[in-house]
Amino acid sequence: MAKESQHKEEIELGSLFIIIGKGFSNLFNFIASLFKGLYHLFILFLLFIKANIIKLSLAALIGGTIGTFFELNKTQTFGADMQVQPNFKSSRQLYNNVNYYNDLVKQKDTVTLAETFNLSRANAASLKKFEIYPIKNGNDLLTSYDDLILSVDTLTAKSYSFETFKNTFTDFDYKVHNIHVKATKNDVFSKLDQVIISSVVNNKFFNKVKTLTNENLNRTDSLLRQNLTQIDSLRRVYMTVLIEESKKVNSGTNIDLGGTKRTTKELELFETNLIINKDLKEISKDKSEQSEVLNVISNFQPIGYEIKGIDENYAVQAALSGIALMFLFLFLKQLDTYLNNYKK
Repeated sequence: MAKESQHKEEIELGSLFIIIGKGFSNLFNFIASLFKGLYHLFILFLLFIKANIIKLSLAALIGGTIGTFFELNKTQTFGADMQVQPNFKSSRQLYNNVNYYNDLVKQKDTVTLAETFNLSRANAASLKKFEIYPIKNGNDLLTSYDDLILSVDTLTAKSYSFETFKNTFTDFDYKVHNIHVKATKNDVFSKLDQVIISSVVNNKFFNKVKTLTNENLNRTDSLLRQNLTQIDSLRRVYMTVLIEESKKVNSGTNIDLGGTKRTTKELELFETNLIINKDLKEISKDKSEQSEVLNVISNFQPIGYEIKGIDENYAVQAALSGIALMFLFLFLKQLDTYLNNYKK
């Protein structure tokens, strides 16, 4: 019976290995067939290009010629950038304002643009685009998550993962944002920055938050400095006591049995001093960053830079469009032929 049972187990084990082997074989065959299919499609694509290279080249030439004509006759555009750091969650208001200016440009409302930025009608008409986008920095995401974790209790912090926080982090939450303006004149940008800044800075709500925040920072700064002064006074007192007791020990009239405890207090005062100085450093940083509703890192350049590049070149764009249209036409034609033959 034992030999018969052992024989059955060997048969079952052998069958298991055969099944596993077939599974791996099928998997490898599937992967091989997938690569073969992709290779076959790639070869068909190359054959298609080879058969129609003249037509595609002709389409690119015609498109490039037409694009070159428009490129030579188009109005040159210039650009300028301003980088800002909004505080007190004012970035959403800033985005709304910039998008409003861009809507005025799209609607060609030169009258409102001229009144808003105190420009002439001609200069207002030269404005072609306003856009704003965040300068994305991974440190902003990590710092914001760290601040959140430190501000909540341990249980909440454990239930709020970094991935969850990352999914809720929006463009408005980044620290620095870039405002980009396009115009057909290169000397209109210097009059734009103050208006854009004032549209946010003059908001009563943000000014109220700024005032309260700075009052709290100044109060905390003053309190920390007072504590630092008191700690320095205590350290001087301890030093005086140690010197006096040292003199007594040297004269042989007294033995200090509390020296270890007093030394521990000295170390505690020293550590507290370091902590307060660190807090003062953070307060100074917060005061420098949050003293204004909107910190301007760099203003618009007085003279804008010329906007160039493939994405702005009509000749290149028209040539690529010609190739794409010809490719689509030839593909649909070949597909129609294939379907007619398949139907037969």
